[in-house]
Amino acid sequence: MDFKLVSAYEPTGDQPEAIEQLVRNISTGKNDSVLLGVTGSGKTFTVANVIAELNRPALIISHNKTLAAQLYNEFKNFFPENAVEYFVSYYDYYQPEAYLPTTDTYIEKDLSINDEIERLRLKTVSTLLSGRRDVIVVASVSCIYGCGNPDDFHKMAIEIKVGERIGRKPFLRKLVDALYTRTELELRPATFRVTGETIDIMAAFGEFGNQAFRIVFFDDEIEAIYSIDGNTGQKLSSLQSITLYPTNLFVTSQERIAQATSEIYLDLGKQLAFFEREGKELEAQRLKGRVEYDLEMIKELGFCSGIENYSRYFDGRAEGSRPFCLIDFFPKDFITVIDESHVTIPQINGMFGGDRARKENLVEYGFRLPAAKDNRPLKFFEFESLTPTKIYVSATPASYELTKSEGEIVEQLIRPTGLIDPPLDVRKTDGQIDDLLEEINARVRKGDKVLVTTITKRMAEEMSKYLDRIGVRNNYIHSDIDTLDRIKILEDLHDDMIDVLVGVNLLREGLDLPEVGLVIILDADKEGFLRNIRSITQIAGRAARHANGHAILYADKITDSMLAAMEESNRRREKQIMYNIEHGIIPRQAQKSGSGQSALLSERESNMPANMTATPIVEQHYAEPFKMASEPMSMAAEALSTYTTEETLESLIATAKKDMEEAAKRLDFAAATRHRDRMRELEAMRK
Repeated sequence: MDFKLVSAYEPTGDQPEAIEQLVRNISTGKNDSVLLGVTGSGKTFTVANVIAELNRPALIISHNKTLAAQLYNEFKNFFPENAVEYFVSYYDYYQPEAYLPTTDTYIEKDLSINDEIERLRLKTVSTLLSGRRDVIVVASVSCIYGCGNPDDFHKMAIEIKVGERIGRKPFLRKLVDALYTRTELELRPATFRVTGETIDIMAAFGEFGNQAFRIVFFDDEIEAIYSIDGNTGQKLSSLQSITLYPTNLFVTSQERIAQATSEIYLDLGKQLAFFEREGKELEAQRLKGRVEYDLEMIKELGFCSGIENYSRYFDGRAEGSRPFCLIDFFPKDFITVIDESHVTIPQINGMFGGDRARKENLVEYGFRLPAAKDNRPLKFFEFESLTPTKIYVSATPASYELTKSEGEIVEQLIRPTGLIDPPLDVRKTDGQIDDLLEEINARVRKGDKVLVTTITKRMAEEMSKYLDRIGVRNNYIHSDIDTLDRIKILEDLHDDMIDVLVGVNLLREGLDLPEVGLVIILDADKEGFLRNIRSITQIAGRAARHANGHAILYADKITDSMLAAMEESNRRREKQIMYNIEHGIIPRQAQKSGSGQSALLSERESNMPANMTATPIVEQHYAEPFKMASEPMSMAAEALSTYTTEETLESLIATAKKDMEEAAKRLDFAAATRHRDRMRELEAMRK
């Protein structure tokens, strides 16, 4: 099936030229292309058009789950009839196994797997293996981590059709080998139920959580296959054939398991001999006990805690070889789109080093076999070799992307709204505070919002305190503020609770604040990460969604980065203004598109005054058992810690867990994180 792009809009501005150039580059064999698109220019729509014209499978990589969810929803809307899949880390929280030799501290692995995301990951892999070519996968950087051998996953798939002769018992054995679980109760994902000659199966994934099938046997022949409602058992339709994929990405045959355990025993012997030669008796004893216990668990149950550390044996890989990953499931001619490449590329590049440093300690001190080091993310050169055709998408591409594209850039500078880049105005630092206040007051009177960026956290806090003393509604934001409270502060700006936001690094990609009309950059001449050309351009770009956006840089000298940023800004503005004049376009204010983060705050009550760091707030439905009609929220919070019974705590924990799972199903990971943290607080209180 071909890609079918559905949109009420046609490409406008310089989108048609960008689409044509990208399609031409890829069609003529150019492996690396850079799409430089300014904020709000419709880069996602351009990429969607390129995919539709090339008609090739695509992998889109984002540097965080929230932005990946936003992209997933956008591509779902663009391609409703095609397979748009979602592949991100399936952990609600994850504490990796580690050992700190300086304090002799062993940290055990702790995690919580999100079942809904795991099903989406399985669905992604199954869709890729199904032979479909109209597939778009939106993924986080987790796509470079190991996920099992594609050949084993494909071999363990169960393909059946009406009229096929297969015994009922052999069929049930295949289901068990594919890690389906038998149940006598209601069907749940990855389970099956047997009633005489009829077998009901609920797949491990699907468009709906209750997708299920009924297989009817007559002797050793499949008489009928039905699609049924998993809740009621009602027949929905007759089918001629189905393919049931394994319920886990890490699946293998009994023969491979037997071979793997033999290899593990051999390597255990070699490592124990090494420790004995080195005089490391404690490490040898520790390793022997752990590996022998793991092997017993594998023999009896088919798995053990930390089984991923033995993945090389089960995959049949040679020592030092790279793991299989999601990219191995794609056909050879797929396209890779790297969103916000100036952030995503360094993240991909840094994954291997951090993982290897942690594994080295575990192996050296006898917690793991050396094979654990082969359970790792891809090295950067491995990622490059697996993704030959790439489009780097960024408003500020880095030197790596520009080098790979040999300096050729596909520009997209015209916004559909007609908005132009904010002018960059440089002013002396002498009297900057008075000038800053005058600019803030002028903007506030117009109903606009202001961002102020500083060099240090301390400076941000002091500036915020000063603004508070003179009556400016404001708040500050930096890395010490909890992630969820940062989102709350941004929502306060959007909801007119504050007028000024002070921060250190307010250039986060995806930040959508069209209310911001003025961006102020203090210490703009302090060359470094926070004041290089990319940072200045990104920070100033926060005002690019406002019809009268403006950026002021306070500095005593003009640095090379400032000069380059101003020259680039002037070049873009000139092109944008000329386009508007030629086409008679009047710039119109951008509207907040939303990223799914607003839902995070829908249930949260907040009476926090401006310029206050976040304090624990009890959600209304958590505090309800304790809250009298006349009590303020603070008393409810106090009651929660003072008068809670164990039974009530159990109920609150269950509520928090349910809320977390529901938020994850909506792909609202910020809300899911909030409920997860609440669940942890309640569990700690119970202890």
